[in-house]
Amino acid sequence: MNVWKPLAIASVSMLTLVVGYQAASAGSPPPQAGLCHDQPNMAAALGALRSARGLLDKAEHNKGGWRTNAITAANTAVAEAERGCAFADTH
Repeated sequence: MNVWKPLAIASVSMLTLVVGYQAASAGSPPPQAGLCHDQPNMAAALGALRSARGLLDKAEHNKGGWRTNAITAANTAVAEAERGCAFADTH
């Protein structure tokens, strides 16, 4: 088994958790209109995911394809968080 793939996934997950923790510690940003209404933790997580995505964009080189995979995973995570907020806002 290739050790780099689990390592890359774990690294992106840890980055997301660290950025999310820092964002939550600094206070959550005001939620966007209609998104994550009355859900400060989801709003903070969404902000952290978007921040992580931005950092991946700034990273140099493709790291053997792992940077591209991490960007795809971050995009999926942002989309899922947005879907979760939208669902909770309507139920």
